[in-house]
Amino acid sequence: MTLTTTTHLNFPGDARAALDFYQSAFGGTTAITTYGDVGMPADAPDADKVVFGRVATVDGFRLLAYDVPGQSGGAVGEAGSTRRENGMTITDQPFFVAVDGETLDEVAVCWEALSDGASIVEPLAASAWSAGFGMLTDRFGVTWILSVAAPAAS
Repeated sequence: MTLTTTTHLNFPGDARAALDFYQSAFGGTTAITTYGDVGMPADAPDADKVVFGRVATVDGFRLLAYDVPGQSGGAVGEAGSTRRENGMTITDQPFFVAVDGETLDEVAVCWEALSDGASIVEPLAASAWSAGFGMLTDRFGVTWILSVAAPAAS
């Protein structure tokens, strides 16, 4: 049996903008289905909101997102906070999204894109366990951990 996991992010009205932003950071393609596309009357308040959104790349990156019905206003103000304090990560968020790349150059490209409008928790730099590790909370309130994967043991 082969299992995979895909992060599914829930947004209060800005899923489309978030998906476009993530596609610009990671590449690949974006697919968006609105509530109207699946039968909600066109004049309903959430008809243009995302019921199913996906960013997918040929190398296996997958991200899903949707707009929680009846919510609007963006996620940043409601997302909580993450910060470094006395060598520890302090947060009230229930999860982070972790992305590993094979090289520092590959990770740095994604880092640069995600950092636009972000709050940097830990700058991307070499660490004791990785050739590159960094943490940021993006403009949508999602905290990302980007790192260079350790070489596989042989």
